[in-house]
Amino acid sequence: MTTITKINLGQNGPLVSKLGLGCMRMSPVWGGVGSDESESIATIQTALDHGINFLNTGDFYAAGHNELLVGKAIKGRRDDAFISVKFGAIFYNNQWLGLDLRPVAIKNFINYSLVRLGIDTIDLYQPCRLDNSVPVEDVIGTVADLITEGKVRYLGVSEITAEQLRQAHSVHPVTALEIGYSLADRQIESDLLPTAKELGIGVVAFANTAEGLLTGEMHAPLAAGSYQHHFPRFQGENLIQNLATVEVLKQMARDKGYTATQLAIAWVNAQGDHIMPLVSMNRRARLSENMEAMEIGFTPEEMDVLNTHFAPGAIVGGTYLQR
Repeated sequence: MTTITKINLGQNGPLVSKLGLGCMRMSPVWGGVGSDESESIATIQTALDHGINFLNTGDFYAAGHNELLVGKAIKGRRDDAFISVKFGAIFYNNQWLGLDLRPVAIKNFINYSLVRLGIDTIDLYQPCRLDNSVPVEDVIGTVADLITEGKVRYLGVSEITAEQLRQAHSVHPVTALEIGYSLADRQIESDLLPTAKELGIGVVAFANTAEGLLTGEMHAPLAAGSYQHHFPRFQGENLIQNLATVEVLKQMARDKGYTATQLAIAWVNAQGDHIMPLVSMNRRARLSENMEAMEIGFTPEEMDVLNTHFAPGAIVGGTYLQR
């Protein structure tokens, strides 16, 4: 494996790896089974060895378990890691209860995060969503105060609208926007992505394989316990039609000598120098494959085939990304 390319996160942001490591699935989130902890820690440390320094977690991932795991992995290697933390979601018994974005809650959340991670400062701190329950000015203003105090370095936002992004940026400069983006989910291209680019905000793009749809490994019907059953995209005729659409990606992957997953990541990577694919990994064996994906290029003809075949609306049925 080679060392990953570095980019500036946003117009005036820090230098980070062009590929980000999503750590969520290393923990037993949403009632699932967690990964082997020693392998997860080894995966993070191996990623750091190869220059993947952007580590993404959330204080609500398995009630703090994920932050504790990341903290163990970066112990003694703080300068090698850029830590991104989401806050604000409230869960009970793996059930979503809503958001708590009150300033007093944010100040409470960050102290717990700092202790679990074993660090003094969080590099990128971001509300996981904004729902108008608390004025945007109060949410963003609180993070700005934490930056002044030295507990946070940069402000991020996640899963918001273009209007909310402008509003947040007017309160304090936003360094990065975390948002779902893939060949199958391109709705943000009409307004949110152009707004981020206009404002000089970096984009951290997760769900590059669209909940597994673009991996080339999904088959109908799904297993009974698959979480994807909750989304119309993976139900009945929708799933059959969508899998047929994915065949074009699979064929191109075979022709180029890669996997469909690699091409899905490569397409996101090719959308701009300001866009970072955020890929979930919990095994070291995945690192080489995903780093290789960052080196894949497309001819203009290949890109035209993908953009045309996966034009917005080509994948039928929604997911939580289209709420």
